Amino acid sequence: MRPVVRSPLGYSKDLRAGLATAVPPVTQDSTGSKGPTAMVFLNMGGPSTTDEVEDFLSRLFADGDLIPLGRLQSYIGPLIARRRTPKIVKQYSDIGGGSPIRKWSEYQCQEMCKILDKLNPETAPHKPYVAFRYAQPLTEQMYTRLLEDGFGNGKGGRAVAFSQYPQYSCSTTGSSLNELWKWRNRLEGVRANGNADPAGSIQWSVIDRWPTHPGLVEAFARNIEDQLKTYPEDKRSGVVLLFSAHSLPMSVVNRGDPYPAEVAATVHAVMQRLNFSNPYRLCWQSQVGPKAWLGAQTSDTVQEYVKRGQTDIVLVPIAFTSDHIETLYELDLEVMEEANHPGVKRAESLNGNPVFIEALADLAQKHLQKDEKCSLQMTLRCQGCRSERCLEQKKFFAGDKTASLVV
Repeated sequence: MRPVVRSPLGYSKDLRAGLATAVPPVTQDSTGSKGPTAMVFLNMGGPSTTDEVEDFLSRLFADGDLIPLGRLQSYIGPLIARRRTPKIVKQYSDIGGGSPIRKWSEYQCQEMCKILDKLNPETAPHKPYVAFRYAQPLTEQMYTRLLEDGFGNGKGGRAVAFSQYPQYSCSTTGSSLNELWKWRNRLEGVRANGNADPAGSIQWSVIDRWPTHPGLVEAFARNIEDQLKTYPEDKRSGVVLLFSAHSLPMSVVNRGDPYPAEVAATVHAVMQRLNFSNPYRLCWQSQVGPKAWLGAQTSDTVQEYVKRGQTDIVLVPIAFTSDHIETLYELDLEVMEEANHPGVKRAESLNGNPVFIEALADLAQKHLQKDEKCSLQMTLRCQGCRSERCLEQKKFFAGDKTASLVV
């Protein structure tokens, strides 16, 4: 098993053990002139218990943005989910009975909002919400809670959709925004109210990508440095840094998806911060099905390097903001155990890292102060995109000022 990385940044005892500390309810003392502001973390999510696995997989395989299966997706997806459920249940059992992604997402959002209240009091109170694409709390559950909490329904209010995928992909951030747009229309938009959007609906903006934010880069770099310190000093510079990100089907890549380039940008920024201290490569994990996916695969890469005698390797989950099955099972219990060498280790995930949470607050503060709807990059669709849903979703989130740029 890999050693626990102890951070010099002042983690509590519980955080060092990989558990979130007990977080009191977020409280704010006053409402700013532009507040309250809902901060909505978007992510894929994961089943918190093994009983939720089949529903999670059914939603995942039904999503053509993530796993394109063609015209019969609504029929093929649930079949694949049922067949895979026993295997995936066992995997979640092996990592403690469920995914910790909800625990970490809620913790990160709550802690960020506390910092944000101090950094940007004019938009306070900042209220934390989490919306998962395939697991509870689902997007529709989050949106219903927003309405119950006094946002929208004629009362207006601002909400920021904050993608927790640092690097943009149509299959991840795009899918989550498609889902948010769908439920916005159903619950307080045209579909809910006839032919026109009502006055006083929630005003949305989006933080859609942040692959080279200095705080994100710093958090990754410190975790890598901590793990490198576990090697003998004379061997340290020869340790291979193997950055691993979730793969994509080549059909998505060839359509023009920006994800591979943005992941590579994160890797390069982290290596710059480390002064290119070690040899490194970027590889890809979590391929599903027989079709061509972006490679080389992480598991194959580790096996090949170990065969060649390069047995000092640090795996770095570069596209994830917390632990979940891809880190705790796929990397820790498959890739590392198959390598069967003590020199193959993994850098700690971001989880409760205070440097990372401060980075989230900085991103949010800058977004709120700029008063932008989304990045200019989001207004540009993939070159091969033919999705009318994607087109209309981007126009909605771009707002009146930049909707004309969406082509």
